[in-house]
Amino acid sequence: MEASPVFWVAFNAAVLGLLLLDLGVFAKKSPNGEPAPVPVRTALIKSAAYIALAGAFFVWLRMTYGDTPEERATKSLEFLTGYVIEWSLSVDNIFVFVLLFAKFGVPAAYQHRVLFWGILGALVMRGVMILVGTALLREFDWLMVVFGLFLVWSGYKMLRSADEEEDPTGSPILAWLRRHLPVTDSYRGNAFTVREAGKLMVTPLLLVLVLIELTDLFFALDSIPAIFAVSTDPFIVYTANVFAILGLRAMYFALAGVIHRFKYLKHGLSIVLMIVGVKMLANWYAGGKAIPVEYALMVTGGIIAGSIALSLWKTRGQPVVDEHPKVIEQEQ
Repeated sequence: MEASPVFWVAFNAAVLGLLLLDLGVFAKKSPNGEPAPVPVRTALIKSAAYIALAGAFFVWLRMTYGDTPEERATKSLEFLTGYVIEWSLSVDNIFVFVLLFAKFGVPAAYQHRVLFWGILGALVMRGVMILVGTALLREFDWLMVVFGLFLVWSGYKMLRSADEEEDPTGSPILAWLRRHLPVTDSYRGNAFTVREAGKLMVTPLLLVLVLIELTDLFFALDSIPAIFAVSTDPFIVYTANVFAILGLRAMYFALAGVIHRFKYLKHGLSIVLMIVGVKMLANWYAGGKAIPVEYALMVTGGIIAGSIALSLWKTRGQPVVDEHPKVIEQEQ
């Protein structure tokens, strides 16, 4: 079964409505009119709500998306497996977000806006990548081999560097932007651009937004091929990505203070990527799904849950850091 245009329009309209609610209705203001930082309790509630929405969508797929009970069961499990993979990989983004906001000294009140526009851009970017990837796979099935080998290599590379702390500000694109764009010497509220002395200037907040988008692009190069090992239905792939990304902003504010305790998450994610890569190669060799999707779900969920549990146990007793990172090094 292929999703009808009605499904696509209705789903995207619902997503747009959620984003507008989050930006307008649910966005808190401080007494001085500035955006207020997102409290951990609020972020936890929002994270739970987004996970519940994904669960409700899974139930809806199980009941309606497919011509037979078997197809509905398969499609819904593909969505759930893809969602678990995408959600797990999106948690890895939070490590980079914490480093970025700390490195640039982004005030807590402005982080919500940066993540909002960053995630909106990520939704558009991933939607394009999914449509292009689906079309290519249907035309050239041998690309499954390329994606599979890439995932195995990417997982191995991630495993080798799992204990290293990246510096996201070392991007050559950032250096190029600094050389070619007029950047203000400090933040101008939550504005991305300002006009000063008749000249249009960009603020450091826009540079952070660009790095957020680049970060998601690099992560998408792993996550999009990974979910293609589970399903090549563009609606399933897209919706799993969307639900994982929608909750990313709330998840950041919920986990920023304890993300340092997720010591072995990268190790678990790297193993998942390698397993998914092998699954993709096996699917191509077998001419179909070599490994049932429910087994893939159990293995993926088990590895991720185990790596998080091991991390929390090994780092028990470590204090929670400030949920809103302070300035480490202001680079202008």
